[in-house]
Amino acid sequence: MRNWLLPEYIEDALPRDAYRIEKIRRLIMDMLFVHGYQLVMPPLLEYVESLLAGSGSGMNLRMFKVVDQLSGRMMGLRADMTPQAARIDAHLLNTNGVTRLCYASSVVHTVPDEITRTREPFQIGAELYGHSEVESDLEIQRLLLECLAVSGIQSIHLDLGHIRVFRSLIRRAGIRAEFERELYTALSAKDTSSLKELACTGLDECLDKTTREALLLLPELYGDQAILTYARQHLPDFPEIKNALDQLEYVAKVLQPYVDKVTFDLADLRGYHYHTGMVFAAYTRKSPVAIALGGRYDEIGKSFGRARPATGFSLDLKLLSRLTEINDYPQGILAPWKPQDQELAATIKQLRDAGQIVVAELPGGNSEEIVGCDRKLVLQNGKWEVCQLSECG
Repeated sequence: MRNWLLPEYIEDALPRDAYRIEKIRRLIMDMLFVHGYQLVMPPLLEYVESLLAGSGSGMNLRMFKVVDQLSGRMMGLRADMTPQAARIDAHLLNTNGVTRLCYASSVVHTVPDEITRTREPFQIGAELYGHSEVESDLEIQRLLLECLAVSGIQSIHLDLGHIRVFRSLIRRAGIRAEFERELYTALSAKDTSSLKELACTGLDECLDKTTREALLLLPELYGDQAILTYARQHLPDFPEIKNALDQLEYVAKVLQPYVDKVTFDLADLRGYHYHTGMVFAAYTRKSPVAIALGGRYDEIGKSFGRARPATGFSLDLKLLSRLTEINDYPQGILAPWKPQDQELAATIKQLRDAGQIVVAELPGGNSEEIVGCDRKLVLQNGKWEVCQLSECG
């Protein structure tokens, strides 16, 4: 085996790809900064218990683990930065008001999320803590759309769901945890045949008529605004469900001008083990998978000693970079090697201060092999001037 081969679904980012990723990262981070989101940089490694706090068993399967040689405890390579941000808010910052945090760094997965995805996504995200009402959900989703827009993503389709619809049915019916997991598995896969079977025979529990009919209806509640009207007419008149539908309707109305399409999926239980309210996913025509995910998760902070309402989003910058129209790669200016020439040094500094790439030609090098330069500094009439390489004498 060649020792330079990388593991499956692990890849290098070569100069053009790395440039595009970094350019988008700067655009998004600048956008988050002007909206008041403060950058945090959690460690790549933490104790497993901290990384898994409130995130469910799925995260445990996605995480690489190693033994800490100092303590003997199990440590994990982070697979998601959201729990880390929640830990920082709850345990380190420890403020009572609204806190806005953002982050941008690599995470590592044991297996790729999709066959075309990397096991080392570059996760960038924003989290808002300390506000439990729909206005903070709206802020986060609007911010996501602005970040996608500044990245050059066009034709955005926003898909909205709400965990409380399913959860209110489960709690009202007094369903046991084991049976709840069975129903969740069938519903998240939209397996209607299994759902019908479970509704009457699952774990020796037969659901009441209202709960059974509502659960069987959920997989069909996917589509445009008309779905909310239909849901109001056919789902139980529980206050939790009414409130969830009101929130979805409000957010969709406000965001409609910013997206090409808004749809609703009341059977979307992605992240059910830690999400507690509205969830969302952003899509674009160029990608068969969601380009951004997010939602409300009010319980994670409890694992760190302080429950805080929270909502946020994250996306993979590597995936996003492949979907943008940013294909340019700036060319540089070749400068001769004259370290004693003060006029030349001043000209080079002026060009670099203006954002131009200036590459010094080292002694003994071959200027024809200089990569990434299409211009050259030449001395003309006693002054250093920039000219195209094809035109320089």
